[in-house]
Parts: sequence; C-alpha cells; structure tokens
Amino acid sequence: MSDYMFMLESHLNADQNRVVAELQSAATHANMNLFLTGGAMRDMLGGFPIRDLDFAVEGNALKLAKTVVEKGEGRIISVDEQRRTAQLIFPGAVTAEIGMSRHEKFSRPGAKPQVTPAFIQDDLRRRDFTINAIALSLNRGSRGLLIDPTNGLADLTTKELRTTHSYAFYEEPSRLLRLIRFRVRFTFVVDERTQRQYENAREGELEKLIPGRVLFEELCGIADEPEAGEIMRELERAGLLAIFSTALAGPKLSVASIGKLEKLRKLLPAGNGIRPAGVGPFLYVLTEKLTLKERQELIHTLEMRKPEVDLWQKLEPRAKKLEQALRSVRLKLPSQIYQALVKAPGDEMLFLLYRSQQRLVQDRIRNYLQKYYPTAQEVTDADVEKAGGKPGTPKYQKLREELIITRLNTRKKPEPPPPAEPPVPAVAGRDRRAS
Repeated sequence: MSDYMFMLESHLNADQNRVVAELQSAATHANMNLFLTGGAMRDMLGGFPIRDLDFAVEGNALKLAKTVVEKGEGRIISVDEQRRTAQLIFPGAVTAEIGMSRHEKFSRPGAKPQVTPAFIQDDLRRRDFTINAIALSLNRGSRGLLIDPTNGLADLTTKELRTTHSYAFYEEPSRLLRLIRFRVRFTFVVDERTQRQYENAREGELEKLIPGRVLFEELCGIADEPEAGEIMRELERAGLLAIFSTALAGPKLSVASIGKLEKLRKLLPAGNGIRPAGVGPFLYVLTEKLTLKERQELIHTLEMRKPEVDLWQKLEPRAKKLEQALRSVRLKLPSQIYQALVKAPGDEMLFLLYRSQQRLVQDRIRNYLQKYYPTAQEVTDADVEKAGGKPGTPKYQKLREELIITRLNTRKKPEPPPPAEPPVPAVAGRDRRAS
C-alpha cells in the first residue's frame, strides 16, 4: 500500500471507505480508469476533514454511476448531462460526485462549455485552482499514484491560492466567488498573478455574466461552509453580494444569525448517518429580514426549482410537526426520544435548535445528537449476530433495534466529580510558608 492510500484510508470514516471500495470494484469490472480528485484530495493532503468524495473516470461516468447504484445501496440525486457528472448519496450520509474526465471549451465568459472526453492530466489542468487539481489513481496497476500537473501540493504546503491557467475567471466567472470562499475557509493567501487576474475580471464586470443557476449552486456551497457568515460579509465587502440580491446588503444581512446557525450545525456532523441539513435552514436565516417581494426576486434570480424552494419555505411548518411530537409527555425514556428523532430530517432538527422557544424540545434534540445517537452506534453487527440475528433478514433489524433500546435505557449516567476538600484554616501566629 502506498503512503497516499494509507493517508486516504486514515482520513476517511468507515462509510466513506466503503464507498471508495464500491467505486473501485465497479470501475475495475467496467475496465475504466478511476481517480479520486478535487476537494477530497485537497482536504486529505491539506489535513482538513473530507466532506465529499469526488471521482473522475476516463470513460462513461454516468454509466458507472448507474452500475454502482444497481449493485450497492446508494442513489443518484442529480445528473448533469452536459458535463457527464452525477451526484450520489450513500448510507451514512456520504455524498459523492462521479464525473467524466473531460476538456471544456468556452465560446464566451459564463457560457456553457463544449465538453469532450480527455485524459486525467488534461482534466486536472482545466480546473479552477491548483489545490483542486490533484488526483490519486485508484486503478490496479497504478493504485496510490499521485497526479499533480499544476503543482497543487506545493501550494497546499505554502497555503496559497493559485489558478491553474490565465483564463480561469474568464471561462467561469463563478470562480470569483469561489476564490473568496476558499480564502476565508482555508485562510490562504492569493497568489499575485491570480490576484491580478481577479482584478481584471472584476474590472470587466464578469460577475454579471454568472448564470442564475450557477449562483444558486455557489450559494449552496457557501451554506455548507463552517464560516458562512464571514464569507457573506467578505462578498459584501467585495461588492459581489448584490449579484444574488441587492436587498441583502446592509442591515438586512445578519451575519450574527448566520453565525448562530453555523454553531448549531456543528451538532449535526457530516457523514455520521444523520440526514444532512442542506441549504434550507441557511436560506431561511439569510432571508429572515427580506420582504415577500424581495424573496420572490431572489428565487427568480437564482432560478430555483420548486422542490428547492419548498426545502426553504416549507421548512417551518414541517419542523412544527416535529416540535409538537417532541413536546409529548409520553416521551420519558431515552429510547423513546431516540425513536422520535432517528428518522427526522437534519434540516428540521437544525431549524428547531435555531428557532424553537420550547426548552424541552431543544434539550431533547441536543440529548439525541450528543448522547443517544452515539450510544446507538455502539451496537455493532457482531452484537446483533451474537444475539441470533442473520444479516439481511427482518429479524436482524428487529434485534438491532431491541439491542439499541436496551443499551439506551440502561445507559449509565456519568458519576459526579468528588466534592472539593474544604480549605485548611490558617493557624494564628504561624508562618504558612514554612508548612
């Protein structure tokens, strides 16, 4: 095993490693070359948590995605037919993108590219920043080989943001937004040449050419950031926030509220099986001070689709139903609270943590996330098999649930710390330094 493969497996959790193994197996059987790329490689080499898995394949990526779904437990959540990419989600809330290794040619800034298949080296060179242009071979003959044609590993070491080529911002003006997002997240400095490219692109007002749909995708990316509020503040300072909505500038942008949401979101760590919160709560907080007309204008600008709008605008009534269920006096045992929340969407739990005025509701959600859910994960497959369960049978799942209930209800409370010893009274006329 190469050092990079060991590093990768060490950085991934069990569910993510399982997805990598599934993709490797499917690509091998399909005789396709598969590579781990993009943000996953950047985060691994930079020592950051790996949030999403990005794969590039020299071949038919959509066909490979369908094969993986048919053989495994994942499902496809979106497809880009033009770029030949698919977004998937797997058990454990693991998200992954499978894309065709490709070359992109743009007729004008912001236009849809002409896409053609390419080898992995060409695919990496057409990307946005060097730190995102690194790949790791997952193929039998070269497994663990690092491919870094733009020297992104060196930029990760020096903590520098550098574009892969001179036309990066002209081809895709949305990279102007991404530059600020990455600068805030990683606290990297911007390379001088890249800074000049950025300033030239801004002077040409290329940000106005970003399609609405791409703006929405960038906003979704910001929503997942741990410093989303600071990113929005930096976009406002740079004069880029107005391309989303002129109404968001000034007092209607509540960075403090976004910061509060960020802290609460950390209670729902990614990749632990809890359904991710998504963009809904972020849009709710972002637009709290906007009028109905201003919200409608934002929806129109971002070219949002009805299901995406519903995730935001129907979040409150959905969460109210969960809030009502959590207020029930019949929920007394830890297992009952666990069962009431184990299938609840992450966005509803996050919304109630942010908005609910019921202390009981907030306490029960926090106990679930911090105590009951981790305790339930202590029940292993070996425990279920030892109790007589056979994997793949209804009895197996029933036994798991029974073991979880028993574990939760017999969970020992941490012992209180021993009382502090009372201070020794001073003796009159005695020098305490001599004792």
